Amino acid sequence: MLAKLSTLWLALALATLAGAGGETEDWTRFRGPDGSGISAATAVPVRWTEQDYNWKVELPGEGHSSPVTWRDKVFVTCGEKATARRTVLCLRAADGAVAWSRHFASTRHHLNPLNSYASSTPAVDAQRLYVKWTSTEEVTVAALDHAGKEVWRRALGPFDSEHGGANSPILCGDLVVVANDQRGKSSLVALDRATGATRWQLARRSAKTAYSTPIVYRPEGAPPELVFTSMSHGVTSVDPTTGKVNWEVPDVFRLRVVASPVVAAGLIVGTCQVGGTGRRLVAVRPGSKARGAPPTLAYELKKRLPGVPAPLAKDGLLFLWTVRGEVSCLRAATGEPV
Repeated sequence: MLAKLSTLWLALALATLAGAGGETEDWTRFRGPDGSGISAATAVPVRWTEQDYNWKVELPGEGHSSPVTWRDKVFVTCGEKATARRTVLCLRAADGAVAWSRHFASTRHHLNPLNSYASSTPAVDAQRLYVKWTSTEEVTVAALDHAGKEVWRRALGPFDSEHGGANSPILCGDLVVVANDQRGKSSLVALDRATGATRWQLARRSAKTAYSTPIVYRPEGAPPELVFTSMSHGVTSVDPTTGKVNWEVPDVFRLRVVASPVVAAGLIVGTCQVGGTGRRLVAVRPGSKARGAPPTLAYELKKRLPGVPAPLAKDGLLFLWTVRGEVSCLRAATGEPV
């Protein structure tokens, strides 16, 4: 839920294409690798002027989704406010030229004034682009090839929410993973990347709609885990191969969850909020089946917290940015202010 984009400025996205050694870095999902928000790019300017933009492209709509990149392609979505029509565009990273665009009809429904019809960031791999959007009637997930041809489409049932949809699909192994925590029938769903067939579906309790996008947690010496956050279930780790819950810390979020979780100093950090203001931050020490260790609450914070922006973890530090523009830095392991 950031400022709406009617023009797409991609100087930042282009900067992330080249890492420190000049090698291509693909930005394949919301907040990049495993949802960390961390890029290998080193040439991102601190201040922005017109000279920092390689090009600008006018979009046929507005939206909050982030661009994703694969090699020389940039993919982005936007929505038309008057009709709810969604548009997916593929741009050339070198000059911003539109390689193709696809339009998808939808139905208008109630949105939060700070939301849009294109708030879900796509995910991309070498073969396909995976997009998600919601209407009152359906949660829709579709796969397009890199030429814009639709490969498959799935309808995952109605979507009941106060503010519209926003969270994003992610990729894990050969799965497309969707968190569908809402006021109506809720679930976590894993679809086959190639076919869209349901690989597993985990029923969830329903509460206030969650807008957080799951992350991939990679414990040392153990298989990857999917981590979800919501008001209804707190912090949940799921085995991506089976869809079974590894561990869960329930009842830690008494309010709506909007910001996505992040891994910081081996902890899972998440927040809940009301009206855009963070009310509680929790840092959970993950459970371990191998060690027979349950998850534990390492620490919690209740003041000066982000409610919508996700935290950022780097070099043992945790950075928090509120919607009012207040930035703070903490020791990630303890929550001690820096």
